[in-house]
Amino acid sequence: PEARAGHQLIVKMQSVAVCSTSYANRVARQQLSARSRRMNVSAQAVQAPAAANGAPATAYHGRGPARVATVKRKTKETEVEVTINLDGTGVCVAETPVGFLNHMLDQISSHGLFDLTVKATGDTWIDDHHTVEDIALALGGAMSQALGDRKGIHRFGEFSAPLDEALTHVVLDLSGRPYLGCDLAIPAQRIGTFDTELVEHFFQSFVNTSGTTLHIRQLAGKNSHHIVEATFKAFARALRKAAEYDERRQGMVASSKGVLTQQ
Repeated sequence: PEARAGHQLIVKMQSVAVCSTSYANRVARQQLSARSRRMNVSAQAVQAPAAANGAPATAYHGRGPARVATVKRKTKETEVEVTINLDGTGVCVAETPVGFLNHMLDQISSHGLFDLTVKATGDTWIDDHHTVEDIALALGGAMSQALGDRKGIHRFGEFSAPLDEALTHVVLDLSGRPYLGCDLAIPAQRIGTFDTELVEHFFQSFVNTSGTTLHIRQLAGKNSHHIVEATFKAFARALRKAAEYDERRQGMVASSKGVLTQQ
């Protein structure tokens, strides 16, 4: 009897061990399956949707359609095409006849982390006024289109940017209401061949079509190039902040009236 009881105990222990092993294997399989599902969801969240025209997909921020827009503008004075990707990496292609403006467009792209393509021709044998104006109008229009209904964005942005002795502060609101307050004291009338009066006119044209409230204040500076470049850098960083998504808003509009539309 004792031998038989011992044998039964051994069989019972083996059965328990088999059950424990089966349970452990089942738990491991469930954990692996759950991990795989999470990886698939993550991969889908960052995958860029294919462009409607079959072109390669653009960068995707995981919250809806890619925020990309193109605006074309053609008059007897100029022909302009601007494409902007708000969720880019700072790649700029600026092909305009205004060299200094190309440099400033690169600042907007690089410091705003926007992918920006600007191609323009114009009557620069007269002066740069029409070309600079129409580029800014097209850029503002593309910005407004790319923002869409503006749901979930921070809306407000500000930044102070130094460049050596120059310091400029920019505050902006993607409210849909165009306004420019510009307080710049640029000593030189020209930077190279670029008329410095066109700096303020560029921003005025941009706010008109983008629906942006924009305030620019020069806090310090003596060198004209430094003042203007610091302004464009501060503008880019403020615009980047305003256009980025606020995670806490969860897609809601940053307005007590529930909409942000151009007036």
